[in-house]
Amino acid sequence: MIYKHTFLKCIPMKKIIIISFFILISCGNKKEVQQVAEVSCGQCKFGIKEPMGCDLAIRIENKVYFVEGANIDDFGDAHDKTTGFCSVIRKAKVVGVIEDKKFMASSITLVDDLE
Repeated sequence: MIYKHTFLKCIPMKKIIIISFFILISCGNKKEVQQVAEVSCGQCKFGIKEPMGCDLAIRIENKVYFVEGANIDDFGDAHDKTTGFCSVIRKAKVVGVIEDKKFMASSITLVDDLE
């Protein structure tokens, strides 16, 4: 028995192409993160072994990411005993996306009282 109607005949090809296009676009979109998170030195406070040196990192949902778009010394001396990221873990309102295991920061604003 031969069926005269197939799935592709029921839906015009133009609609299939348009729907496929939107699915591909939505899969490529990165979700923007906007939340208060912990920010500190990845090596000194979050225990990341490599690379060596002091680099700004952020902890989101118990995962640590190095930060691109901001430097550890942009917020003062990283080695200050009371406010430095190598001494304390601070809270900040962060905006950015996670890409290639890094946090690509659009903005980082400290929200704690350690000034």
